[in-house]
Order: sequence, then C-alpha cells, then structure tokens
Amino acid sequence: MRTSTSDAAKLRALIDREAQRAGFDAVAVTTPDAIPLAPTRLAEFVADGFHGSMGWIAETLERRSEPAALWPEVRSIVVLAMNYGPEHDPRKLQAKCDRGAISAYAQNRDYHEVMKGRLKEIAGKIVARAGGDVKVFVDTAPVMEKPLAEAAGLGWQGKHTNLVSREHGSWLFLGTIFTTAELVPDTAEDDHCGSCRACLDACPTDAFPAPYRLDARRCISYLTIENKGPIPHEFREKIGNRIYGCDDCLAACPWNKFARTASEAKLVARADLREPPLAELLLLDDAAFRSFFTGSPIKRIGRDRFVRNVLIAAGNSGDFWLTASVRDLLGDASPLVRGAAIWALSRLVPEAEFAERAAAAAQTERDEGVRREWLVAQSNPIEMHA
Repeated sequence: MRTSTSDAAKLRALIDREAQRAGFDAVAVTTPDAIPLAPTRLAEFVADGFHGSMGWIAETLERRSEPAALWPEVRSIVVLAMNYGPEHDPRKLQAKCDRGAISAYAQNRDYHEVMKGRLKEIAGKIVARAGGDVKVFVDTAPVMEKPLAEAAGLGWQGKHTNLVSREHGSWLFLGTIFTTAELVPDTAEDDHCGSCRACLDACPTDAFPAPYRLDARRCISYLTIENKGPIPHEFREKIGNRIYGCDDCLAACPWNKFARTASEAKLVARADLREPPLAELLLLDDAAFRSFFTGSPIKRIGRDRFVRNVLIAAGNSGDFWLTASVRDLLGDASPLVRGAAIWALSRLVPEAEFAERAAAAAQTERDEGVRREWLVAQSNPIEMHA
C-alpha cells in the first residue's frame, strides 16, 4: 500500500504516541527484508541440533527466518518493547536454598496477554488512519523478534543472543505489528558488547559454545521450561534452586545499569513469586497448581514439569525439612515427578535408608524410566549431610 511522505510521517507520529500511551518503552520500524543473515544463522542453529526438542523451530524454518514468507503482503514491521527489569539482582536469591528462583519475566502476568491486547489497539489505529491490513505477533508465531528489533534500532543481539538496549539493558519484552503501510524504517543499532563476556561467563551450564551462539539443550531456561522429560543428570546440581527459567546471563549484562525497573514500567511482579518456599510448592497438586498460577506463563508447562523442577531444587537445598514431602512424591501418579523425587531423596537421606526404599520400589515400580532413576541414584551415591 503506497503511503505519501507526509502521510507516513503522520502515521509514524500516531504510532509513537499510541505506543507510549499503551505503556511501551520503545518503538521502532524496520522492513521485512532487513534481516538477510537470519536465515543462515537459524539454519545453522537447527543443523547443529541446538534447538533440542523444540521441533516447531525446524518445522517453521522458512517462515520464521523471512517475514515476507510468513505474510507476503507485509511492507513495514513495527517493533515495540516493554521493560520488565527486576527491582533487585535475581541472582541473589540463589543463596536462599529453601526458596525457588523464578525468572524475572515469569513473576509478572503472562506477557503475551499483557502485550497482545495493547498491540491490537495500536494496530487498529494504524488501519483506521492508513487503511490496509495488519497482523500482530507476540512470541507465538514464527517471527524472529530479536533480529527485527536489532534491525529497527531498538538494541542489538548480545553475546547471550538476547536483545540488549543502551536504555533498557537486557530486560525487554518484544512484540511486532506487521502492516501493509509503507513507513520510513529506522536505523539499525550497532553492537556495543565490545570485549565484554560477562553474560557468557555467568552461565552455570556453559550453554554458549561461542559468543552469539546458544545451545538450548544446555540452557536452564530450556531444561526447566521447554524440556518435557527428565532433566539430564549432568545439569541437576548446576540448576541449583532455579525452578522456572534462568536470569544469570541477562542479569550479568553491564548495560542493565541503565534499565528501569518493572514497577516504573507499570509491570508489577507478584510478591508471592519473588521467593516462594520450596516446602509449599512441593505440595501442589494439579488443581492447586492451576489456581496458584492463574494468569502466569508458568501455568503452560503444567504441574508435573513444574514439580519436577521444584524437586531438583529440593535435592540441591540440603534442607532436610523437605524430606517428608519428597518421600510423599515417590508415589506420585506422574513418572516424571517420581523420577525427580528419587534424585532429590538420594541427596537428602542417609544411604542406608535410600537403599531400603530402592529395594522396595524394585518390587512395585513398573515405569522403566523411573526404575532407571533408582538404579542410577544407587550407583552414584553422594556424601550425605544428615
């Protein structure tokens, strides 16, 4: 859709004004052909297997790497960002072993819900002013928001592969509006990481094989959220008390000193998710889980995966007051939960007690994966602190 220079300027002014009114912290414009390197980089990511079990990335490779392949009519892409910076360094919670560490973004209401309605309002104003058509995306379609945000000038993809902004640090939610209107694109942002490697060195599981490359299979966010099966043994201790996601690489970024906190950006974290007690989370059944996490992005992984994560944290806690709850979960209906409970118990009780329980389980357990957990835990006893 052809747009005159004057009309394009007025439309951009409207977009900027409406974005500010809707609570976005930054807005910029780019074109659908502005990320020419994205297809090759994404193909390498998939070819190396770094996407793990996230099969949808491979399945949507073409549409994901080229916006015009997703929607051929698109002429301009408006990228909007909302700051969710935490009030405190989230890494400090790792010292409280009896508490669960939840990624800062997940302490807020589900950002998909927060942003999508606001984006639709802005998109509606674009159509009302310029006509044509629009599509709105918030991380639920094959759109590469971070390269588009970089091309639009909102920031750059840092060595941790996340967007970094000189004004907002590493704490930005991103959304896009695809439009048939022709807008003047903004200038792409340069990379300002320099020789810094703070984010790479902060990763507990060495998930970065090289700067700007992430092996999701080693990432705690992937392991605790996207991974549907047992957490590999090699990462369990390194997960510590992180029960949903990991902020270490984001929190280490020096550019965060310029970031506003979420409360300043009108995003207020739930107080009960800032440092929830593991003892309470271990008691969640499916109904209680759904109720407690209403409106939270955590709800989408389901109770079993979440309790699996809590059990790993319990095993790392050294808190023997959790032992009774862990024992109870040995009889849980979910094999995923039972398997994680075995590992946690092996780290919380004396070896003799664990061996007795393993012998009893050998007579009743029918799930092969859970039986393997008993065998592995017995063959790799750790020093007990009871």
